[in-house]
Amino acid sequence: MEPIDLNKDIGRRIKDLRQRNGLTQQELADRAELTKGFISQLERGLGSPSVETLMHMIEILGSNPADFFKDEGEQVVFTEEDYSEKTDVNGNSRKWLVPGAQRFQMEPLLVVLKPHQTLEEDRPHEGEEFGFCISGKLILHFGDEDYHVKSGESFYYPATKKHRISNPTSRQTKLLWISTPPSF
Repeated sequence: MEPIDLNKDIGRRIKDLRQRNGLTQQELADRAELTKGFISQLERGLGSPSVETLMHMIEILGSNPADFFKDEGEQVVFTEEDYSEKTDVNGNSRKWLVPGAQRFQMEPLLVVLKPHQTLEEDRPHEGEEFGFCISGKLILHFGDEDYHVKSGESFYYPATKKHRISNPTSRQTKLLWISTPPSF
């Protein structure tokens, strides 16, 4: 059995709680009176907080030491209670279907895109992305090309070019979107 890297474990747990609370690194840093750089390093396991700082962050994130350090074991099935969701100002939502997925190879999301909306553009990064359009229609903007995808169709691409999705219709679009490796 591989030994646990405590810094990485604490960082993963902080990142998971931060994302569940819908906070950016900057928002957490502001609330904890720390720098965004410190939060970033902490989440990547590159630093360790003092006990006082860690307890303060756990409290800010709405948890307690017992729950924060609870060993989850290997969860295989995930339910609605496990999901975390973030909705933007336009009503578009992203639902993380596997809590703490950044520690795995894939990160599955359920995305609901409101009519005539576009998600922010992703810059090129390592990895690959897959999407399956559950309902509605979307346009995948990949590099300089636009691909029209309708319900029941899927897309797959290396994330080496700028990319984003938009909903050109007057009905909402729902899709399953999987990234590997997780980048959030």
